Amino acid sequence: MRKLQYLVRINKDPDSDWGASVPDLPGCVATGKTIDDALQRIQKAITLHLQGMRQDGMKPPRPRLRAVTPRRTSRRVDFYATVEVAA
Repeated sequence: MRKLQYLVRINKDPDSDWGASVPDLPGCVATGKTIDDALQRIQKAITLHLQGMRQDGMKPPRPRLRAVTPRRTSRRVDFYATVEVAA
């Protein structure tokens, strides 16, 4: 089975859990108490998102890995990671 790596945006506001979203898959999001929780949940969310697209007759987009710049302010943490899923 082929593996794909999707870019995942990880962020956290001071009063929230960690959030994860996938720029190449709008609407594919997950949260977690820790970064690891958020990454595990977004990996499952990506798999379900891709399955749903295929069931609806849509071709899932190929991941576009690109250069990104992490940002951190006193009120927000924002960085990127990659997640590998079976395609």
